[in-house]
Amino acid sequence: MGVSFSLGEGSTPLVRAARVGGEVFLKCEGSNPTGSFKDRGMVRAVAGGVESGARAVCCASTGNTAASAAAYAARAGLDAIVLTPAGAASGAKLAQARACGARVVEIRGSFDDALRLVRELGAVDGFALVNSLNPLRIEGQKSVVVELLDQLQSEPEVIALPYGGGGNVRAVAAAVAEAGVATHIVVGQAAERKTTWASAIRIGEPAHRANVEALVAEGRVEVVTLSDDELRRAWERLGREEGIFCEPASAAGLAALAYARPARNAVCILTGHGLKDTTAVAAGDAEPVEASLDAVLEAAAA
Repeated sequence: MGVSFSLGEGSTPLVRAARVGGEVFLKCEGSNPTGSFKDRGMVRAVAGGVESGARAVCCASTGNTAASAAAYAARAGLDAIVLTPAGAASGAKLAQARACGARVVEIRGSFDDALRLVRELGAVDGFALVNSLNPLRIEGQKSVVVELLDQLQSEPEVIALPYGGGGNVRAVAAAVAEAGVATHIVVGQAAERKTTWASAIRIGEPAHRANVEALVAEGRVEVVTLSDDELRRAWERLGREEGIFCEPASAAGLAALAYARPARNAVCILTGHGLKDTTAVAAGDAEPVEASLDAVLEAAAA
């Protein structure tokens, strides 16, 4: 692709889950430069924009794509235009995008409206669309499977991940096929797609739905629909039992495993870091106590 605009994406940890039960491994994609899996494909998409002569990249986003596009655009010397539904993205993700110089435009509408508009913008001369509709994004995101197979040194029976727009599902399925392994793919989607608490997968009409449905028909992908309570319980388990703080949507793969066909071992792809959405964490009682041991012990026992 010519000049490299890498920020050091990839090479994320694969951690064995000690307490969630079974032979489960966690692929921690929150360790990527902007805190999500999006970086793997974004570096390729932005480099493609540079090669095509674009002066700006553009995307629709619930937050993670925005942060990633902004960072890699800055790295490449391009402008970044982000369309996001008003109130739908966490402040942390929009702060990332703005800190890297992106112009964030909040629209009165859904993610689907934002994607429709950005597709129109991407057709304007000088703009490069960097959503997962860009095939370079899919190519880059395939690297997670190559990596986890190398780290595991064996073939997992299942790879589990969230299902929002479907781009990552498509990338993982393509990489599994290219690797020639028989790994089954299980994906978790929110029952209430347009309003789910897990904001990263708050997408009413997945852009890659037809592709995912084809993979389901082929028996390669299994889709599990989850309530917000199920997503929250899986997310809380990851923090309290494994010490891994991920954003809520990242737990969809783990939650889906409970409903999938039994497997000897599984890898759950945790797609984003918990610092992406700190509002998901209950603040608790922040009342200060006296500076004494008795007061500290009393507070700790509460």
